[in-house]
Amino acid sequence: MPVAADSVLSDDGSVQASSTPNDPWDGGERGGRPPVILTIAGSDPSGGAGIQADLKTFSALGAYGTAVITALTAQSTQGVTGVHTVPSEFVRAQLDTLVADVRVDAIKIGMLANAATVRAVADFLREFTSEGGPVVVLDPVMVSTSGSRLLADDAVAAMRDLLPLASVITPNIPEAAVLLEQREATDLAEMREQGGNLLRLGARRVLLKGGHLTGEDATDLWLDAVNEHLFTEPRVSTINTHGTGCSLSSAMAALAVRGGSWTSTMSQAKRWLTGALRAADSLEIGHGPGPVHHFYELWANVGLHSVKR
Repeated sequence: MPVAADSVLSDDGSVQASSTPNDPWDGGERGGRPPVILTIAGSDPSGGAGIQADLKTFSALGAYGTAVITALTAQSTQGVTGVHTVPSEFVRAQLDTLVADVRVDAIKIGMLANAATVRAVADFLREFTSEGGPVVVLDPVMVSTSGSRLLADDAVAAMRDLLPLASVITPNIPEAAVLLEQREATDLAEMREQGGNLLRLGARRVLLKGGHLTGEDATDLWLDAVNEHLFTEPRVSTINTHGTGCSLSSAMAALAVRGGSWTSTMSQAKRWLTGALRAADSLEIGHGPGPVHHFYELWANVGLHSVKR
């Protein structure tokens, strides 16, 4: 049963009634090691989305990143020109080999490409998370920022079966519409309706991202069986939004293992992403929608400067 947004996450992804956050750096069960986050996603050679964005996000937020690759893409900031999927059996082999050796504290799931891979990941989650396993953040990636399709049509039904296995799903407005076979929401009221429909479809918690709407603010909608919460930040005026969805869901996974509430986790993730968007123009990567600046805080602190031209 879904829990309230202010419930507390333990290190293993379960929810506790305590109101005191757990500090992952307190030398407790982890012994002082950083949290380990796994991304299951596709590769983006331009470095702005996919596993590259996920690993940068984990590092920027103080977590150790691991990755299982589901697909190779021929991709730049201007679009995707090709996708080479990894056989589902090898995706499962990557997962089994990793978790046999490395303790994983949270999982972020991104591009799964096709139905066979979705089913392989679902089977893995049923086994790996059957006894209070790690937090699982599912970003149901279907279309890239540049408009390229990243999920086969026959995989949508399989993706619906994956929803109940995640701690939280993070669709944007177009992805929610595809999952529900409905037209895209055009305002907050329709977002509420579709978020509720996703819960009824089996999702435990929903963060429905409102970035595709217009207005001065960017508002994301959180829904679970008990609560609703709006996360609002001023909309950043930039075309450099490549990997925004990947980075937000990765930030949620990295921050969730620190303990505290889902509300606190989302607030921190949203603020961090807003800062990464504000700094995105300084990167000047590619000729299309460039990436967000994952390391905007770190690079400013160490005094890094742009290259001379």
